[in-house]
Amino acid sequence: MNLALFIARRYFFSRKKKNFINIISNISMIGVCVGTMALVIVLSVFNGLEDLFRSLYGTFNSQIQVKAAEGKFFELTPELLSSINSVEGVESVAEVIEDNVVLTYREAQSIVKMRGVSNNFLKQNGLDSVIVAGKLVLQEDGVDYAIMGSGVQFMLSVSLKDDLYPLQIWYPNNTKKTIDLNSPNAIFRKPIRPGAVFAIEQQYDNNYIFVPLSFARDLVQAGNNRTSLEIKTASGIDIRKVQNALKTKLGNQYTVQNRDEQHANLLRAIQFEKLFVYITFSFILAIASFNIFFSLTMLALDKQKDVAVLSAMGASAGFIKRLFITEGAIIAFTGAATGIVLGFVICWLQQTFGFVSMGMQTSVVDAYPVQMRIEDFARVGLTIIVIVFVASYFPAVKASKNIDAKL
Repeated sequence: MNLALFIARRYFFSRKKKNFINIISNISMIGVCVGTMALVIVLSVFNGLEDLFRSLYGTFNSQIQVKAAEGKFFELTPELLSSINSVEGVESVAEVIEDNVVLTYREAQSIVKMRGVSNNFLKQNGLDSVIVAGKLVLQEDGVDYAIMGSGVQFMLSVSLKDDLYPLQIWYPNNTKKTIDLNSPNAIFRKPIRPGAVFAIEQQYDNNYIFVPLSFARDLVQAGNNRTSLEIKTASGIDIRKVQNALKTKLGNQYTVQNRDEQHANLLRAIQFEKLFVYITFSFILAIASFNIFFSLTMLALDKQKDVAVLSAMGASAGFIKRLFITEGAIIAFTGAATGIVLGFVICWLQQTFGFVSMGMQTSVVDAYPVQMRIEDFARVGLTIIVIVFVASYFPAVKASKNIDAKL
């Protein structure tokens, strides 16, 4: 058995001559426990938020998106479509025309983002899982339908059962270089029936409507131009591999992005917040570990006779140093282990029962999302090891130097 560990463990469980040393040791353990628990919970919450945002934009964006490197539109030619479909792993390609339009219903109006999509877009994405009213259909029996966000429906007071008043979508006439605003040809307008309502998240619910691709093409006079192509890969295929193959085949004229790259700024912001929170809570743990410093200093004074006996029996200064570092490690790791267990239990309870609500109603999640990852537990453990070593080292060195001085 490691002698330093054996003696340190005896010191940890035995009562000290001065009771305040026990109090400081207990405060040290509680501080490390609370800090560790909070760090585990916060990191798990940020993981959950990251996964939540990925699921949110997964409803709107497919696995791979192709856009023009410059400008809003690009021409979709049979050669381009054939080139994309020839890449191994590409299962389907959906065509998209997206632009800002003015949406009116009776006397109300609002500026929204219109997404004209081909029918296979609905099969690629998970819109069917977020429909809260109506029927998920873009065209039926020769009639065009719009799928709108719940916020858009609320702002315009749209009734899905209203057969008398359709939605009106307005778009400026971009085919002429000069436009007379008073001319009836200055703005294109097309009616469309409201078909369904989706509810995901406020940013999408308040700003988006989906319409058939042919409807959007005629409204914006796009012809063969598209704003993006949404690609679904075959099951079990490495998306990165397909993405790299598309980049090689399409060249620099097009931007090929996966889902994370399409929302890189948002994910980067979440990761930066997670990093800063980790640093902040690490500082809190470091402050809590100061109690370990004071506890070991007092313990060294309390155990001077014991240390003198050990020294007389041949214990070196290095052994005394290891003894007190081990004592500090026992104090810290007892608190850290308790904190990790409590953090795990609290995260599991939130995952299972969702006790803490986000304070808003969505069709995706009502409670704060939590996702535990093994790398976060490893990161917390490594942080504690570094902090404990720094907090324990200087009292241990001081105690060993005092012994050397007496000898």
